[in-house]
Amino acid sequence: MFDTLYSQIGAAISVAVVAFAFLKGDEPERVGAGAYALGLLASLLLQFDGELSGPQWGLFAIDAVMLGVYAALAWKSRRSWPVWASALQALIVMSHLLILIDLRPPLAAFYAVINLASYGILLAMAVGTFWSWRDRRAAGLE
Repeated sequence: MFDTLYSQIGAAISVAVVAFAFLKGDEPERVGAGAYALGLLASLLLQFDGELSGPQWGLFAIDAVMLGVYAALAWKSRRSWPVWASALQALIVMSHLLILIDLRPPLAAFYAVINLASYGILLAMAVGTFWSWRDRRAAGLE
């Protein structure tokens, strides 16, 4: 996965946002960041680059579990970022479903949707962590 500069920059952004969430975030941000990191590592293990036309069941399962985690965070926490993360993760799961029902979208469009939605999830997590950190500093807890 780390064979191009684009993928290396994306991995660095992911690591930076996850580290920021672990260091400065509250419990919902840490749970979301931990789930994102585990999902990223699991997808690296389960993706199969040799099969470009059919569904990748392992990645679909990981993305469905991630949707469940973000939906649970949106339901249980009072933050707004898990709602955005859930919506973007639902977009990723729906992209997998397009492949599963054999609508044959262009593969470049499939990967573009997944990559852009993943960056949107990272952005939502970073903004939510910043707001949480700012609120804690304003209350004098940090």
